[in-house]
Amino acid sequence: MRRFRSIFSAILLVVLPAACSPAGAEAALGVAMDDFSYTDTSAEPANQTAAHERRLQAFMAALRRDIGEGGRYRLAPSTQDDAAFKVIGGIQKTSTLVQWAKVAVIDVGAKKLVMDKLYTFRGDNDESWERAEIFVSREIIAALATPAPIALAVFDFELEDTTAASVGASATSDASYLAEVTGSVREALGQSGRYRIVEVGGEAAKTPALRDCNGCEAAMAQKLGADQSLIGVVRRVSRTEYTLGFQVRDTKTGAVLARGDSGLRLGADYSWKRGAVRLISDRLIESQ
Repeated sequence: MRRFRSIFSAILLVVLPAACSPAGAEAALGVAMDDFSYTDTSAEPANQTAAHERRLQAFMAALRRDIGEGGRYRLAPSTQDDAAFKVIGGIQKTSTLVQWAKVAVIDVGAKKLVMDKLYTFRGDNDESWERAEIFVSREIIAALATPAPIALAVFDFELEDTTAASVGASATSDASYLAEVTGSVREALGQSGRYRIVEVGGEAAKTPALRDCNGCEAAMAQKLGADQSLIGVVRRVSRTEYTLGFQVRDTKTGAVLARGDSGLRLGADYSWKRGAVRLISDRLIESQ
């Protein structure tokens, strides 16, 4: 099993750098897929190489047929550079009755795995291979239909302090807590699978208060290649009271797509992170 995972990881590393732009939306989406690898570590005395080669060929032919059925997807070898997706996989026979199938689907444009699964199927005859192919093809087709993640530029959260207390050491700790808020929000959005976080670098430094720039962050995010932009603010009401807010814009039109406000919350500065993640999860991730 360890050997199988290592082989598959090596294949994945080779495939990912070949990422390119996806095909046009109106045409059939290109799906690059070579034959899966096959490894027999069962240590059975009988040599079944010929039978395994025949079953693997039948498996791949049926897989390509099922994915290409309906005309939505166009199958191509991995050497073709206009594919929107790449499908890679391998099968390993671990014992007389047990085989593993490892399959991954890569969104080429987003350079992101949309599927990475390990399956177990019993038996090593034509019928068992056919059952495995039917199940795997359904899983791959479902993964291909999953929307590509939205490229989102998450700018650093800002502090709006009405207590006039952010001086000296307090200002330093505020900056640290705001950095934790931003990092945690980016992590939550990225892990949701709905968004691909775009690195903003020092772009926002050109405008110190994005919350007051009347949507200028959308244009900044568009230059960075993002589909949407997100800005957030922590409003300190007192040393133990605060509110949180965020706003998401479409980078092409500047239109506000989503916004959320937490209402008054109680807690010290270190609770900002928890409150921000909860707000983003409730009002942006789960609501969509």
